[in-house]
Amino acid sequence: MATAPKVSKTDGKNNHDAADEQADKEQQEAIEQIDEVQNEIDKLNENASEEILKVEQKYNTLRQPYFKKRSDLIAKIPNFWVTAFVNHPQVSALLNEDDEEALQYLTKVEVQEFEDIKSGYRINFYFDKNPYFTNEMLTKEFHLNDTGDPSSQSTPIKWNEGKDLTKKTNNGNKGKKRSHEDQESFFSWFGDHGDAGADELGEVIKDDIWPNPLQYYLASEIDEETGGDGGEDDDLDDEGNFG
Repeated sequence: MATAPKVSKTDGKNNHDAADEQADKEQQEAIEQIDEVQNEIDKLNENASEEILKVEQKYNTLRQPYFKKRSDLIAKIPNFWVTAFVNHPQVSALLNEDDEEALQYLTKVEVQEFEDIKSGYRINFYFDKNPYFTNEMLTKEFHLNDTGDPSSQSTPIKWNEGKDLTKKTNNGNKGKKRSHEDQESFFSWFGDHGDAGADELGEVIKDDIWPNPLQYYLASEIDEETGGDGGEDDDLDDEGNFG
């Protein structure tokens, strides 16, 4: 019986190194091919984003006449917007009784998305003549600044003397709905530009309330009919802030 030829340790090591080298080469080639495929996927994703943006712009334009018709109908209902805000669990937590009184004069809210939807939006609040401020409209706008970072700006509120709700304190909790004394007025939001990229109130109004405000106007009636317990408040912390 023939005896198998002996392989020297050096030859075995060389064979092992060659196999490792071949495996490394195949792995590198696979990585390069994956990268090429990923580039094609990324291109498709970019194209999809552009197409989705075009569709969003198209339907945003088509929605405008219906938004106007809805606003005209809402104008026939007294206190529609303040009721919708009070019935929204997140917005309601930011309102004290003085805010609610001032918002009784709010007659119209509108959200205007910029033509390039990704670049920002504007929220307009229209008011009847009221004892708090002289502005007929308050606006807060969110956009990308020159460096591409989120930024915001708003209308300065022209408060009547002694009526600035952003400077009032909760002395003895008199006339206030909530126990914590440091709660800021809803109207302080107009002057808050600290973190425009994380302005949750603006996002809630734009993405939650504006698409269908009627559901929040009717929310208290629906809760009464269904025995709802307002469990959505769980999203808020003890201070009434967004969690």
